[in-house]
Amino acid sequence: MSGRLLKKVLQEHEESKLQKHHEEEEDEEEEEQESGARSSINPFDLLNDGDEDPEEIEVDDETIVEKKNDEDADHQSRVADHVQQPVSKNKSKKKKKKKNKESGSNVAKAEITLDETLEALGLSANSKQDKVQETKANADSSKKASSRFVLEVDPKYLNLENELRRMYGSKAMRSFESESGSQGGGSSRQVRGGRRGVHHITKTVLISPKENWSRWDRSFSMEFLETKDGNNYFRYTHSSSYEQAQRAFQAAQAIHDLNGVASVLIHHPYHIESLITMADYFKFVGEHDMAADSIGKCLYGLERAWHPMFTPFQGNCRLEFTHETNKLFFKTLFTHMRNMDRRGCHRSALEVCKFLLSLDMSDPVGALFCVDYFALRAEEYAWLEQFSEEYRNDNSLWLFPNFSYSLAIARVYLEKMDSSSSSEATHVDTSKSSSLDLMTQALKLHPTVLKKLVDKVPLKDQAWAKILKHSYFRSDESKIPSLDHLINIYVERNYLIWRLPDVQKLLRSAADLVIESLEQNRTEAESWLCVRKEAFSAENNQYSHLSTHDFSDSMPTLPPDNLQNFVADPRMVGGEQMEGGGGGQQQAPPRPRDVANRNPFAVLFESILPWANFGDEDDEIAHDGHHQPDNNG
Repeated sequence: MSGRLLKKVLQEHEESKLQKHHEEEEDEEEEEQESGARSSINPFDLLNDGDEDPEEIEVDDETIVEKKNDEDADHQSRVADHVQQPVSKNKSKKKKKKKNKESGSNVAKAEITLDETLEALGLSANSKQDKVQETKANADSSKKASSRFVLEVDPKYLNLENELRRMYGSKAMRSFESESGSQGGGSSRQVRGGRRGVHHITKTVLISPKENWSRWDRSFSMEFLETKDGNNYFRYTHSSSYEQAQRAFQAAQAIHDLNGVASVLIHHPYHIESLITMADYFKFVGEHDMAADSIGKCLYGLERAWHPMFTPFQGNCRLEFTHETNKLFFKTLFTHMRNMDRRGCHRSALEVCKFLLSLDMSDPVGALFCVDYFALRAEEYAWLEQFSEEYRNDNSLWLFPNFSYSLAIARVYLEKMDSSSSSEATHVDTSKSSSLDLMTQALKLHPTVLKKLVDKVPLKDQAWAKILKHSYFRSDESKIPSLDHLINIYVERNYLIWRLPDVQKLLRSAADLVIESLEQNRTEAESWLCVRKEAFSAENNQYSHLSTHDFSDSMPTLPPDNLQNFVADPRMVGGEQMEGGGGGQQQAPPRPRDVANRNPFAVLFESILPWANFGDEDDEIAHDGHHQPDNNG
């Protein structure tokens, strides 16, 4: 027993020595860590050299380098030390760490309080200049950020088929697709024959491609130009094969040969101008589905050509309209937006309109004058108010006739939503003007709109005839070319909204208030006239490049006699250009086309066109007789 007790005592003595040795080493390591923590400096603190004590800035460079190089090794050694030490020591270390953290937090709080105090008092060097520069930079960045945020596009709403499913249901859409597929016959053959010989169609965002579309031929692409003010600028570029197709298209267009345009698409299925020409023709003859299919092919090719850096849905990508190769993308998107509107997909049309506005802030195609219509039809009333406040950052949009009236209509429905719901989420800001005030202001600013609306909607109540007898609403022209053109566009685009009873009631109440206000103050009419002249000061029409027909719901048609001489021109309505350019003389019908030694698929496609003339039996007999060899000679 004595030997065992002696061994036990000696073992405990050795363990106590080892424990004391470990404690001394831990204390030394903790002191080194504390000294290293004191010596290490946050690199962001170096930005404020004048606000710190010189004793805190003195640093041992070797210590910093060693800490950076041996960070992983120190972390592993500290973990090993924690594992080897007893539980009691871990508790003491936790207490020490808590004390060190508390002392360090107190020091940090004291430093932050001192820095904030110095900044509040403005005692730092060049503090006033720094504040002025910071406020300007923050203001500019906030303006850019707000305009960019309000134009962000939600890709899930760009798909027209998704909105159709939301409106009519998935079952109705599936039955419609099955009926159209059975009528077409192409999809059923593909299913029976498997996927052998069928190329893969890449999915895109702007359009849902069809399986029977041709493979993307990579005939054009997009190049990155520069980055300016946080925006990336791009431009479309054409390959040599596309330029060759362009020359063939121009040759066919010069002689009014739509068969030649169709032949271009046989060899170059994604030639944009040829597809737009065919879409215009199908639209004029009433084949709207085929017209939309041609525009869809344009969008498919244009999206496949996007640059990897081109992320347009974030609102920071620009395609300037001044580049000739970019113009077709704007035209195609605008036509696609009109096709969505024709099918009742106003939410999708709104996203495309936002996309157009984000590509070029100069708005070359006039998307600014229909975005309010799509927002109202999509019931995005709050977004419309936000857009009017943040798009140009100067609150100048209300001067345009479409925004002055549409904001009042949006306020009507926001007030109705607020009255029918008690939730705070739909609460309307009471600091803003009421719908009646906004409508009254719109009538005072643009009184000529009222007479045009009464004729276009039409408003047949006798009360409107009495209102129009007042001198302020008697005229339908403001004698300002730019303003009159914008009013014509607004009435043509938005007249359907004014058929709603709530909107008509608001307009009538506002018109009565305007007449009453003008009777009390005779000089008010002159004041609003000065506002109009100041807002639209140009003597010529600044918006003459925008056609009123492009904002109309009516579909143009061509007389059957003029279909043979069809030329792609979006402004051609009723064959006006044919009458003006022909000099009153009718051109002779084209000669029958020879089908010998030609591509059979091209001949088959041309035979579908109603003006294709391949000759009849008499022509063939006459042709053979004319070319028959003379045996007597």
